[in-house]
Amino acid sequence: MSRSAVLLRGVNVGGHNRLPMADLRAVLEGVGCRRVQTYLQSGNAVVEHDGTTGELERVVHEALTARGLPVAVMVRTGEEIARVVEASPWSDLDPKLFHVGFLSGEPDAAKVAAIDHAALLPERVVVGERVLYLDYAAGAGRSRGLDRLRLGVEVTARNWRTVQALRDLTA
Repeated sequence: MSRSAVLLRGVNVGGHNRLPMADLRAVLEGVGCRRVQTYLQSGNAVVEHDGTTGELERVVHEALTARGLPVAVMVRTGEEIARVVEASPWSDLDPKLFHVGFLSGEPDAAKVAAIDHAALLPERVVVGERVLYLDYAAGAGRSRGLDRLRLGVEVTARNWRTVQALRDLTA
């Protein structure tokens, strides 16, 4: 049994893909998760589960799709979330401007190599282990390039405060 964070992409954003957190808890409990705790209204939950994170991603995706909500699902163990925090390339950024993009898999190496870092400035990106560290210098809503990165995998981003909270909740 492990404690993991379940991250949904694009839920409750701008009135789209509405999913009350009570419904998310019911879905997670319905696929066998225990001690389900949601965090904020943006598709974050912390659960205990048996099996692998890949299996949990699959069954949660299937359950949400059956409810008419075919969103990407990414699951990270508490240990993985802790490593994301420990590996942060920045310690002095405003936590509202600093985001972590959780990736559904390993990004396409050629697309990563083709990132034009100079063209992104003042925004910055660092590619980590199935994550992107994103510095939205002027705010995520004003992004000039980070929001258009296409690396061949699904991405769901969380601000630094949320990532730290998920680390604490999964510890």
